[in-house]
Amino acid sequence: MTVKTISIQENILNANDSLAAQIRTWLTENRVFAVNMMASPGAGKTSLIERTISGLSGKRRVAIINGDTTAASMDAERAQKVGALAIHVNTGGNCHLEAFMVRSALDALDLSGIDLLIVENVGNLVCPSGWDLGTHRRVLVASIPEGADKPYKYPSMYSGVSAVVINKVDLLPYVPFDMDYFRKGIEALNPNTAIFPLSCTTGEGVNAWLEWLERQMAFYAG
Repeated sequence: MTVKTISIQENILNANDSLAAQIRTWLTENRVFAVNMMASPGAGKTSLIERTISGLSGKRRVAIINGDTTAASMDAERAQKVGALAIHVNTGGNCHLEAFMVRSALDALDLSGIDLLIVENVGNLVCPSGWDLGTHRRVLVASIPEGADKPYKYPSMYSGVSAVVINKVDLLPYVPFDMDYFRKGIEALNPNTAIFPLSCTTGEGVNAWLEWLERQMAFYAG
């Protein structure tokens, strides 16, 4: 008798992708533009989210779904303090968010009062890249101290995003970082990726990032 092998991982991913497609349709119908924001720990996701909320204050209504491996909700609280609606998702140690987690968090939000939804994924450059969360765009936050070799070391992450934010450019005078090498790595994997060098500390380059978000929201949220 031949032993039958069942691919559990494939079944899980298929179920996830199906739910993600439903989430994306639901968000689009409610005129909410959604971003899956990914990064390694310490790159500055939460700082960028704070800058984004402040920069859009009075113009756009922002909600955050923050994913973390523990019950600690500090990042969600930081977003809430600067004016966003915030939901914290404890992944229970899981290294990434999944579509069912986002769907559960959405039940706690009134989509009619939201223009922009930022899903702040778990800090990780490996696991999150393979999971569709139902957002319209994926954004990766990199940072100068991480080094310019990251597109070459984590190609699956860099090849699957619509935009890369290069945070902490204020550190360029002090940290060795080859910007041309970094950009070439991204462009080789994903030539249509938008790239935004900026500093959440000084505000340099943040306006270009906000303008890109506004163009996306104009299309999806009106």
